Amino acid sequence: MKAFVLRSYGSPDALDLTDIDQPVPGDDEVLVRVRATSVQPYDWHFMRGEPYIARLMGGGPGLRKPKICILGADMAGRVEAVGKDVTEFRPGDEVFAMPKQGGFAEYVCVREDELAPKPKNLSYEQAAAVPMAANTALLGLRDNGRIQPGQKVLVNGASGGVGTFAVQLARAFGAEVTGVCSTRNVDLVRSIGADEVIDYTKEDFTRNGRRYDLLLDIAGGRPMSACRRALTPGGTRVIVGGPAGRWLQPVGHMFSALVASPFVSQKTAMADVVRCPETKQNLMTLTEFIQDGKLTPVIDRSYPFEEIPAAIRYQEQGHAPGKVVITV
Repeated sequence: MKAFVLRSYGSPDALDLTDIDQPVPGDDEVLVRVRATSVQPYDWHFMRGEPYIARLMGGGPGLRKPKICILGADMAGRVEAVGKDVTEFRPGDEVFAMPKQGGFAEYVCVREDELAPKPKNLSYEQAAAVPMAANTALLGLRDNGRIQPGQKVLVNGASGGVGTFAVQLARAFGAEVTGVCSTRNVDLVRSIGADEVIDYTKEDFTRNGRRYDLLLDIAGGRPMSACRRALTPGGTRVIVGGPAGRWLQPVGHMFSALVASPFVSQKTAMADVVRCPETKQNLMTLTEFIQDGKLTPVIDRSYPFEEIPAAIRYQEQGHAPGKVVITV
């Protein structure tokens, strides 16, 4: 089979499209023919091994060389074969998953307990846009933010992959939603359900006097001292990401906010989708929202499989409204 293999850290040029052996499913695994995947910051952080501090952390990309040789943390496809202990799936089933690696290949093996049936009303490309980004939004709002109906929720970075899902999910949970984005994405964010949209090029959400019960901070870039002004006294800031850097960021940004949290009245939490043990259950929850018409993937661009490096270059620029997907 063909796969993009990462043998050393570097730019998208480090991804080598080559022929490798097709994987064989273990007893509790399912072999899936990948039909679509997507690219996201998780992939290019591992590709570049940045920030460098992450190489020293458990679950990081690896100190001297990549731990993950085939990137791709989103996948939608068709079941080709199953291990002897698999009971839920059979060849021909349409599925999607967040395997954390392996999506940049024609075939991937996924554990049965990580795999979910693909939403029937989505194409493979749409389904591949969902797992990591929508799961992150769900964790940030529901689990970390403890969102409640009627709350005022601010999504900072509302037009990106996570943000477009977060705006829709917050609305589905019954919140009053404000999205922060650039001028060119104001109409998009409003169209997916934001009650109000703040153009950050014209207005600073930390200085306009408005207060929110929950701030889902995807874009980052603002210190806790500034974000506190945008929160109610008992409000919560959930950190999803922040500006990228070679040495520390966004890791430093996240941990500095967590360290300061015990000394202020507002709460701070960090959404960690990679270590979440309930990925399959969350995918099933997202499927319910999708099939009820409350959640729709926003796709900016689609690339063919052979152009994954170009797709990553585009996504690294940080201006994609919605998701960048790959057809395999």
